[in-house]
Amino acid sequence: MRAPRLRDPLAIALLLPAALVAQAPARRHVVVPTVAPRAADVATVDGVVKAYYDVITGPAGQPRQWSRDRSLYIPDLRFVATGVAQGRPYAHVMTHQDFVDGSDSSFVHDGFFEREIHRVTQAYGNIVQVFSTYEEHRTADGPVAGRGINALQLYWDGTRWWVASAIWFEEDPGHPIPNQFLP
Repeated sequence: MRAPRLRDPLAIALLLPAALVAQAPARRHVVVPTVAPRAADVATVDGVVKAYYDVITGPAGQPRQWSRDRSLYIPDLRFVATGVAQGRPYAHVMTHQDFVDGSDSSFVHDGFFEREIHRVTQAYGNIVQVFSTYEEHRTADGPVAGRGINALQLYWDGTRWWVASAIWFEEDPGHPIPNQFLP
């Protein structure tokens, strides 16, 4: 079994041996200036999902695109990292800033590549639910280090798409990804 998903600082703290946690890069506050969204990022659901993955993906040493990332979300967005630790389900709720501060050092120190491998989308009116199955890697062409599903709820305001919430669950031996969410 692989280490917990880097997006989930709570899982890291709960599951990794203390010696490994101590070796992890130090958490630090990251200043995220507000920028206007890129038109291609928010014009379509495909654009939002592509940007959602692009902004956190990159090799070790490369800063992440946190301002671009923040431009995808409604104000006061909440991320919810879910999983099972020590046999108990958990939900770790974070603001965008919490997520950035908790993951930036690891992403930049270790490298992190996440890409969508399958998508199931449902739409009604001006809302869309996207179940986006992902694979993660430590290097661009490295082996798969994990898989899971990001569930994104999007809202169309008449001029652009906004991510209203994001929740994810990483595949583990007790929770294989169902066939309808695989290519």
